[in-house]
Amino acid sequence: MQFNPEQTDQKDLYKLLTGIVIPRPIGWISSLSADGIPNLAPFSFFNAVGDDPPHVMFSASAHGKANKDTLNNVLSTKEFVVNMVTEQLAERMNMTAHPVPSHESEFEFAGVTPIASVLVKPSRVKESPVTMECELVHHYSLENHKHGGSTIIIGRIVMFHVADEILLDDFKINLDNYQPIARLAGAHYSKLGELFSIKRTNQP
Repeated sequence: MQFNPEQTDQKDLYKLLTGIVIPRPIGWISSLSADGIPNLAPFSFFNAVGDDPPHVMFSASAHGKANKDTLNNVLSTKEFVVNMVTEQLAERMNMTAHPVPSHESEFEFAGVTPIASVLVKPSRVKESPVTMECELVHHYSLENHKHGGSTIIIGRIVMFHVADEILLDDFKINLDNYQPIARLAGAHYSKLGELFSIKRTNQP
């Protein structure tokens, strides 16, 4: 089967893309409005984009012509925090995807604890074992959209917070203790399953 995006319904394109590109890590983004109102929302169009220096990206889709609060906040304040989502936090993460009025806090709605960051103003999620404080360095809105489009946010990580119980020697991560989840299509998520290793040919 072949599908030309120009001749395919937007809802079908979304189902194709999010069903094919899996699993996707979840960036649980906390931000702060210009008026000081905290926001917390999950994004599965999210990933690391480099380590020298370390950067992450997430993409926020618009609803019609209205930007999400997260996007407006980051563009206004130039700061955000990525809180990684684990099995234990899945339900509360999902709650923050619900539409909450802009003047209310998803932290309170989902029952998670805001904790002060070190170098940026948005709060971190205390219950998350990994949080990354970020400063906005670049954003780009996709062109020629018909349904609101998406804006890519790239942030430089200025501070890592990693729970002691998931950190091994030599900065490696204990996956058994970390237990991250990933987004699939629709309402489906995944846990870490069976792992396998392949050494690169240029490695001893």
